[in-house]
Amino acid sequence: MSHSDDSNNNKSNPNSEFGDEIESVGDESAPSALGQAEAEAARWKNDYLYLRAEFENYTKHMIKERSDLVKYGSERLLLALLDVLDIFDRALSSEIKPENVNGFVDGIRLTAEELRSVLSRFGVSGHDPVGEPFDPLMHEALSSEETDRYPPGHITQVFRRAYRLHDRVLRPAQVVVAKELGTKG
Repeated sequence: MSHSDDSNNNKSNPNSEFGDEIESVGDESAPSALGQAEAEAARWKNDYLYLRAEFENYTKHMIKERSDLVKYGSERLLLALLDVLDIFDRALSSEIKPENVNGFVDGIRLTAEELRSVLSRFGVSGHDPVGEPFDPLMHEALSSEETDRYPPGHITQVFRRAYRLHDRVLRPAQVVVAKELGTKG
């Protein structure tokens, strides 16, 4: 066989020495690459399932935590208010006589101050708006009165104070609003 015959045989004969090497490399690497890809896909799937389970547990935990916050969120405030209630109970259990009426009234004033202090610690503040312009976001007008003591549209009396919780109106004030002398309505 001549040199040209060998080269023709190598090209046309798939079982030649070089063809066998190429086929064996292709045959071995294809299953190896496929196996690696399957192993990596399985790893990603396991990671995904693990993270999904973790997220579901986190979600359940957050729902329970939020539920508990709504249910028990006022616990600290209520404990502080119970201390004020104890003061009222002690005052009511004492016998009121003419000679201790002033002390009883002072005790009630101090208890009211303690209650305001508790509310203030929790972000509640009261406001007496007498003389201020009427604001429908902060005040509820019960009536109006003719007066020259305050400008029209300003508050002359407060029946119930306004309270805020931090920056939000908790309860609007119930007020009487000034109007000009001699106007109807």
